[in-house]
Amino acid sequence: MAKKTTSQRLAQRVILIGVIMALGFAVVAINLARVMLVHGNEYKTKAEQNQLRDSDIKPTRGIIYDSNGVILAQSAAAWKIYINAGAIPDNEEVREFVAKELSGVLEDVDKQTIREKTDGSKSPYVVIKSQVEYEEKEKVVAALDNTFDYVAEYERDDGSTVKNTKTYKLRTAVGIDDDVIRYYPYGSLASCVIGFAGADGVGKSGVESEYNDELTGVTGRLITAKNARSDIMTNEYETVYKAENGAGVVLTIDSTIQRYLEDGLNGVYETSGGVGAYGIVMNVKTGAVLAMANVPSFDLNNPYGLTEDQKKEVELAEDDEEKASLRSSFYYKNWRNFTVSDTYEPGSVFKIVTTSAGLESGTIDEDYGYTCTGAITVADQTIKCNNHAGHGYQKLRKGLMNSCNPFFISIGQKLGKETFFRYFEAFGFTERTGVDLPAEYMPTPDKTYHSLENMSFVDLSSSAFGQTFQVTPLQMITAISTIANGGNLVTPYVVDRLIDENGNTVMQTQPSIRRQVISAETSALVTSMMEDVVTSGTGKNAYVAGYHVCGKTGTSQKLSKGQGYYVASFGCFAPSYDPEIAALILVDEPKGQINGGQICTPVAAKLFEETLTYLNIEPQYTEEERAKLDTPALNYVGTRVSDARSQLLDENYNVKVVGNGDIVTSQVPAYGTIIPKRGLIVLYTSSDAERLTTTVPDFSDYSVYDVRDVAESVGLNVTIAANSTLSNSELVCYSQSLPAGAEVEQGTTIVLNFKSNSGVTDVG
Repeated sequence: MAKKTTSQRLAQRVILIGVIMALGFAVVAINLARVMLVHGNEYKTKAEQNQLRDSDIKPTRGIIYDSNGVILAQSAAAWKIYINAGAIPDNEEVREFVAKELSGVLEDVDKQTIREKTDGSKSPYVVIKSQVEYEEKEKVVAALDNTFDYVAEYERDDGSTVKNTKTYKLRTAVGIDDDVIRYYPYGSLASCVIGFAGADGVGKSGVESEYNDELTGVTGRLITAKNARSDIMTNEYETVYKAENGAGVVLTIDSTIQRYLEDGLNGVYETSGGVGAYGIVMNVKTGAVLAMANVPSFDLNNPYGLTEDQKKEVELAEDDEEKASLRSSFYYKNWRNFTVSDTYEPGSVFKIVTTSAGLESGTIDEDYGYTCTGAITVADQTIKCNNHAGHGYQKLRKGLMNSCNPFFISIGQKLGKETFFRYFEAFGFTERTGVDLPAEYMPTPDKTYHSLENMSFVDLSSSAFGQTFQVTPLQMITAISTIANGGNLVTPYVVDRLIDENGNTVMQTQPSIRRQVISAETSALVTSMMEDVVTSGTGKNAYVAGYHVCGKTGTSQKLSKGQGYYVASFGCFAPSYDPEIAALILVDEPKGQINGGQICTPVAAKLFEETLTYLNIEPQYTEEERAKLDTPALNYVGTRVSDARSQLLDENYNVKVVGNGDIVTSQVPAYGTIIPKRGLIVLYTSSDAERLTTTVPDFSDYSVYDVRDVAESVGLNVTIAANSTLSNSELVCYSQSLPAGAEVEQGTTIVLNFKSNSGVTDVG
């Protein structure tokens, strides 16, 4: 074979190099195509991550207001304390230093907790405490420059050890980030309605949960460029997508009325020995809830706090798992809104529904009569009346005033189960009310109420007077409002509107009528009967002069728990001539006095007196009421003693003059103080005259007549609370505005509350 020439070999080499280069370019092109087409988005994202920093801009959670603009919940600036665990050297003394220093300035955080979170971790962001307030944050800031000297050991390649003393600053590992804290200015006020938001900013209960999306707003973004050294570049490379702050929520709740309700419930909870006291106040025409309360309640600023009894029960638990389970159950029990999420047997309050059904259907009229012998036999069961001797013959109005069980059993039986169930359903007891609160209980046929198909004759008879089925308090007050407002079943609601940051309304709740249940004529007739229940029947302790309160008492047996357990209640509305507000008061498992007419009606009376006065609803007094009204004391300071004495005696007041001067220099009671007719006024004629004092007696269980004599004997004025203005011998004092034993000036006015324990029983 002939040898290749030099030019041939050179040509072959050129071809080989060309092939290699072509193959190389082909590989590069294939890889480039793979990178661009297959993994393009992936590498693009990585590049952007290296070049850009994308962080969230948290929106401010919306404010919750009461109906008058009072702030009930708002978010405030707070801070989050974290540790970069990877910045702590593998040195026991340094780890102990970090834990000790930080626990020393943070409340409720101990060293052990910090060690558990950071030991063995290399995470750059270990949150130690969130929602830290300003003063506590400043303590952390002051501690950041604290140092600790320690010996660091290094091993050389040759196996020898080198020791160096180093100084470690706390700020090397500890950092502070912005955070937000949800603050509730009034603590436990309306806690069952407002609810609370957790540390994560998410609503956990109440309005905070139901309207969480609206309150939360929309998160914004801040995108900034980074240079090759990963440092943030100037603002010209920054893109901001603004956060949209959450909407403000304006409630229908009036914090003043809410406080009236809670004060009353707290009082009856303490005195009754019950396991709970609950109440709702509602606008009968719109369904707007003006107040809603559960007692005991919880502090919205400390929702995970437990009562002393709950703490003791947790401590007695056998192990950590049982303790955790108990805590969890107690949390949900404390947060649960009984008025919306729980049921009870309404008892005799339900008789107004049976009355309405009987009248509206034409089954009975106002003249319907029945003879009560003290009990009635239904199938093989004997059901007793509250009056075991029997009420005798009575017509419908009197039957309701007496809360006679056999009377209403007879109405239920005349209605029949089909008609009874039709009205039971129409009044809303087989469905949710639709309130804008979470966890509303869903009625269940043959569990909470008797279905039409399975309702027995005994079931019908017992249901007619409010036993053997269950409703929520919210369902019951909605039915009461239906009777009050002319017959329309309204949808209750707690949020009036949503507003933006400038106060502009972005959503307005429109009152909703679900259906007309009874006619205006039936409504008016039942209303007049309910007013008689309060003036002369089992609800007489709810009487408020001038305000024409209508109501019905109830004392239901908790059949699921056996004998001896009751729910006392009172449903009412006022004023009768143009109903504005309804209220429902319940006491669960009271001890001693168990009747709604004994323990719930006084709460309602005080609530109505305060609320209707606050709402500027003028009382309309009868002549009998007007004749007994107390009046404000006139101003006698600066007048001649003889003139003042003469005027007061002419008006049948008692007068005491202290001093030898001719001109009145001061008086007790002061100008404008409410004083009873024939009360005492002390006139002082010199500034250095010795003041006349007396000791307040204990008026408990005194009759109306007796307290006047006792008060007069010690130089005190007594004014009788509005619910007792029509005084009679059966009324007894159960509370007083000044404590027994207090030393006060003669002429001081003390307010006494009275109630009757006679004729107010409604349990069989």
